[in-house]
Amino acid sequence: MPVYSYQAIEKSGALTSGQLEADNEPAAIGKLRGQGLTLLEIGEVRSSPLKNLLRLRRGVKLGELCLFSRQLASMLDAGIPLTRALFTLSRQSDNPTLRDALDNVARSIEGGMGFSDALKGYPGIFNDLYINMIQAGEVGGTLEEILKQLSEQLEKEKNLRDQIRTASVYPLTILVFAFLVILMMLIFVVPAFEKMLPGTVKLPLPTRIVFGASASIREWWFLYVLAAAGTALGSRQYLRSPAGSRAWEMARFRIPVFGPLFHKAVVARFCRILSTLLSGGIPILQALDSAGPAAGSKQVEDAVESTIERIQEGRSIAGPLESSGMFPPMVIQMVAVGEESGTLAFLLGRVADFYEAEVASITKNLTSLIEPLMVIFVGTLVGGMVISIYLPIFTVVTQGR
Repeated sequence: MPVYSYQAIEKSGALTSGQLEADNEPAAIGKLRGQGLTLLEIGEVRSSPLKNLLRLRRGVKLGELCLFSRQLASMLDAGIPLTRALFTLSRQSDNPTLRDALDNVARSIEGGMGFSDALKGYPGIFNDLYINMIQAGEVGGTLEEILKQLSEQLEKEKNLRDQIRTASVYPLTILVFAFLVILMMLIFVVPAFEKMLPGTVKLPLPTRIVFGASASIREWWFLYVLAAAGTALGSRQYLRSPAGSRAWEMARFRIPVFGPLFHKAVVARFCRILSTLLSGGIPILQALDSAGPAAGSKQVEDAVESTIERIQEGRSIAGPLESSGMFPPMVIQMVAVGEESGTLAFLLGRVADFYEAEVASITKNLTSLIEPLMVIFVGTLVGGMVISIYLPIFTVVTQGR
C-alpha cells in the first residue's frame, strides 16, 4: 500500500506532520479529515522498484463483492448509517484489500465525499458498472434497492463464470496430463528402449522421429524451456494488445463446441448488465456505455459504441445491434419490442435468463460430449508413441526367427 507524507493543522491549531498508508491520495485525504485534521500538504513517499516488484496484493473475488453488497443493503435497510455500516463490514471482512478499501471509503464519506466518488478510488475492486449504479442510487434515494440489484447481478455473474470454468477445466486437465505423459516417456522410457536395440537394426520412420525427439529434448532441454517461455510471454503481450485480443476472441468463438458456449455467455452477460443498469434508473446511453466493456468481448464493445453513435443520430437501439452480427435474432427482437413497449429492462432480463439457462445446459452436457473425444485423442498420442517404440523390437524378433 502506498505511503503518504502530510502536513496538517490539528483542532487545537497546532501544526502536525507524519506519514500514513492508504490505497490512493483521496483515501489518504479522507483518513486525515476523519481524524479532524485540516490538510496543508500531502504527497506520496516513493518506494524502491524492488519493493514494488515484491509487493503482493490479494484481489477481491466476485463472491466477496456480492456478499458485501448484500450485507450493506441489509444494514442500510435496517436503518444503520452508511459510514457505520461500512466500518462494521470492514472489521468483519477476511480480505485485507477489501477491509482497507472499506475503511478508507468510510473515512472519505465522513470527510464529506460522496459514496460513489469514494468508490472511484478503487477501480480494481469497484468497476464502472458498480459505481454508476451506486451513483444512481444516491441521486434517486434508492441505495438499498440498488445494492440488492447489484448483489443479484454479481451472483449471476459469478454463477456464469463458474459454469464456464467448470466446462473448461476437464479438457485442459486432460491435455496437461497427456503432455506430461508424453514428456516422461520421451525423457525416461524411450532411452531405455533405445539401449535395448542392436545397432544394426533398421529403424522405421516413426521410431526415428520419436528417438530424435527424445534425444533433442534431453540434450537441448534449455532451448525448449526458453522457447516455451518466449512464446508464452510473446503470446501474452500480443493477446493484451487490441489486435491480439480481437483475433483471439474471433478464434475462440469458432472453437467447436466451446465457441457457442463463449458466445452465449457474452450475450447473457451483456443483457444482464444492461437490464440491471436500466432497472436502476441509469439513462440508456450511459447504461450502454457501461454494459459494453463489462460484457467481456471487444466485438460487443465495438458494436455498442457504434450503437451509441447511431442513437445520438436519432436511430433505434435494435437496428445497430443487428447490423453488428454479434447478437442473435432473439435478442434483437426483444430489444425492438422493449423499445416500443417501454419494457426494455424487463425483456433484457428475460433474455439473460434464457441464455444463462442455455450456458448451464451446455456446460452440464459438455463433459459427456468431450470425454470420449479426449480419450480418443490421448489414446492416439500415447498408443502411437508406444507402437513406434515397439516396431523395431517386432522387426528384431521377426528377423531372429
